[in-house]
Amino acid sequence: MQRASRLTRELSLLATEPPPGITCWQNGQLDDLRAQILGGADTPYEKGVFNLEIIVPERYPFEPPKIRFLTPIYHPNIDSAGRICLDVLKLPPKGAWRPSLNISTLLTSIQLLMAEPNPDDPLMADISSEYKYNKQLFLLNAREWTEKYAGQ
Repeated sequence: MQRASRLTRELSLLATEPPPGITCWQNGQLDDLRAQILGGADTPYEKGVFNLEIIVPERYPFEPPKIRFLTPIYHPNIDSAGRICLDVLKLPPKGAWRPSLNISTLLTSIQLLMAEPNPDDPLMADISSEYKYNKQLFLLNAREWTEKYAGQ
């Protein structure tokens, strides 16, 4: 019951006051959500529209939602299955999830991660080393992927 009322509140807030460049909506059931994040200006993801799937667990907000990219993205912290390496998406002790966080906060954190990858905690080692040691090639590849998969 608590989960349903909290999710309803969060979704209505996301609909009326969405964070810049982020939209989120229900996909059928209350615990199956979709989101779109627009690639930030001055990033290789600029002009891209990235779709995400959000699965809200039974124990939410005591357990973080499972979020993954449906749109392929060239990024050191996001793998080919769309899984995201981000501390707020994991429970402590390894993660930083807290019940006070919400879906809006998570989507904003993912948007920030897109703008500022963390090459020291990669899911994709090859992309991470490219980001660290050959940034121009990384930017070129990321732009190409954005045009190919996230272009409108």
